[in-house]
Amino acid sequence: MTGFAWLQLLLLGAIWGGSFFFARVAVQVVPPLTLVLFRVAVAALALHLYLLGRGIRFWDYRQHALEFAGLGLLMNVIPFSLLFIGQTVLGAGVESILNATTPIWTVVVAAVLTVDEKVTLNKLAGILLGIFGLIVMIGPGALTGLGGPLWAELAVIGATLSYAFAGILAKRFKGVPPTVTSTGQMTASTLIMIPLVLFYDGVPDIASIDTGIWLAILGLGLLSTAFAYILYFSIVRTAGATNASLVTLIVPVSAILLGTIFLGEHLAAHDFMGMALIALGLLTIDGRLMAALQDRQKA
Repeated sequence: MTGFAWLQLLLLGAIWGGSFFFARVAVQVVPPLTLVLFRVAVAALALHLYLLGRGIRFWDYRQHALEFAGLGLLMNVIPFSLLFIGQTVLGAGVESILNATTPIWTVVVAAVLTVDEKVTLNKLAGILLGIFGLIVMIGPGALTGLGGPLWAELAVIGATLSYAFAGILAKRFKGVPPTVTSTGQMTASTLIMIPLVLFYDGVPDIASIDTGIWLAILGLGLLSTAFAYILYFSIVRTAGATNASLVTLIVPVSAILLGTIFLGEHLAAHDFMGMALIALGLLTIDGRLMAALQDRQKA
């Protein structure tokens, strides 16, 4: 990955880490599925307005309609629903660890379905280091929920698999601007979520939502979804699906740091140790660390 791609990945991790804050505020009032609908609908509207302002005709990409729908299903509808089902009975620690296995599944799926992203020792070693670092950061809480139902753990793994397939499908949009890809999949996700919300939650009571909750919803939709997906698809296009999936190792670090800065939480020694392991894992995946060590040995 180039230096610019790494900067994009770190920024994406920071933004998606912030989504936990917005969701934590909004979900106290808004049902989860309805919140998902608000999130994708706000993002879709913002992205359509952005394309309009840039003079980009979304209609010109209508030939990708089915692919947008598939991406919306794999990127939002299926994983969000499965993660919500898993959250009903699993502890946050084990779910974070299971979710962080996304790069592993992406490596496997990419190796099978693509010709340009194959399994390498650096990738596997780096991913395992990152997951171990995440376990260290969570600490004893990582063990909470390990005795939960197998179906719930499989639901979370199903979400990570969905993300893996979504990353591969996203590679098909290399000729499409990231803003258009983001708009298409968000629009499709909104259309899919509307009947689901009406069936499970009924018509949303918009009038009962106060200003503070709406601000959290806007932050979730505009920053953590619309802008974040533009970054994500840009990374997929330039660095590949496997590298883009590494963001799942960065998001927990971002969430913990944001909690320290804005919520008065404190970092412990195991937090720093876990972050160091995750950083080492990312450097291993990048290949530059191993190359530097080999050059030093030759010298």
